[in-house]
Amino acid sequence: MAAYESLNYMNIDKLFTEEELMVRDTVREFVTEEVIPTLQQANRDEKFPSQLIPRFGELGLLGCNIQGYDCPGLGEVAYGLVMQELERGDSGIRSFCSVQGALVMYPIWKYGSEEQRQKYLPKLAKAELIGCFGLTEPDAGSNPGAMLTTAKKVDGGYKLNGNKMWITNGCVADIAIVWAKLDGVVRGFIVEKGTPGFSTSTMKGKFSLRVSVTSELHFEDCVVPEDAILPNTEGLKGPLGCLTQARYGIAWGVMGAANTCYHEALHYAKERTLFDGKPLAAYQLAQAKLVKMVQEITKGQLLVLQLGRLKEAGEMQHWQVSLAKMNNCRAALDIARDARDMLGGNGIIDEYPVIRHMINLETVNTYEGTEDIHRLVVGLQVTGESAIR
Repeated sequence: MAAYESLNYMNIDKLFTEEELMVRDTVREFVTEEVIPTLQQANRDEKFPSQLIPRFGELGLLGCNIQGYDCPGLGEVAYGLVMQELERGDSGIRSFCSVQGALVMYPIWKYGSEEQRQKYLPKLAKAELIGCFGLTEPDAGSNPGAMLTTAKKVDGGYKLNGNKMWITNGCVADIAIVWAKLDGVVRGFIVEKGTPGFSTSTMKGKFSLRVSVTSELHFEDCVVPEDAILPNTEGLKGPLGCLTQARYGIAWGVMGAANTCYHEALHYAKERTLFDGKPLAAYQLAQAKLVKMVQEITKGQLLVLQLGRLKEAGEMQHWQVSLAKMNNCRAALDIARDARDMLGGNGIIDEYPVIRHMINLETVNTYEGTEDIHRLVVGLQVTGESAIR
């Protein structure tokens, strides 16, 4: 198998800076040498390769687009390329880093007090602390405003009651960013592991994102101190703002999974011979599938690059992120399915990464806003009419 290179059909590399390419290539080497060798067994065992966590911190992959507090302060396009390369390995690897940066560090940086930033961000950046993000509930997914978790003011702090579900890193997290209704208004809280009344449980039996730790969070008269509340949050704007950051990373990340599937399909097609000794790549149906992959990856690359430049200029809008997440997740999933088809029977065994990516992308296309929800977000912006309710 030839060395991996991301698709560069429209010479998109010319549009990146030297620093961005250096960041991409550094993470690419890390994923090739240290991440990918762990994934087959980790996926079989439904276990996150925890030995990678210190390396994430050493390489500056956690909250790498946050300024200050011992964070690398990379540009948004460089951050996107980090997500792309991590998801080239596995969506669960990218999810770990994405949650830590966009859903734990970002809300502390954006909505927290200076004391909270100083206390948590440097340790989170170095992977000395792991965090999770508690928004989704058993009966509140696409409609987070329907959450049932509550916070009540008590002497010395706040009492939390409720349950969160589908929480990445929950059982291994040292802190949780938890969203609850305080007097009917959604507020954010930092809940530390070991706080009485706070417990977690692991969700088992997943066919998708098997290398990612997925958990439930349980709060039963869990009292957190006064300084646990994120002071600059009020209403759904806070958690939705965090999700916009995470969806931006997802839109980049899935291009890594798509690139891997294309790369595998292309080289398999060149090497696999059929009845007359000609390679699979010489047949029209195979070429049509490969060209469609080139088409969709190229469009997705250009879409997120422009989105990244808008983000760097402070001009990115959440509906633009919805378009990118919706488009790129669907494109990556379709590419993975076509690649699996091209590999025939080999497409369903884990000697090849395609089936793992395909099943993972079923989840990535769903979480942090399903494809249909993002379609309605874009529809609202285009028409001015909400079709969500």
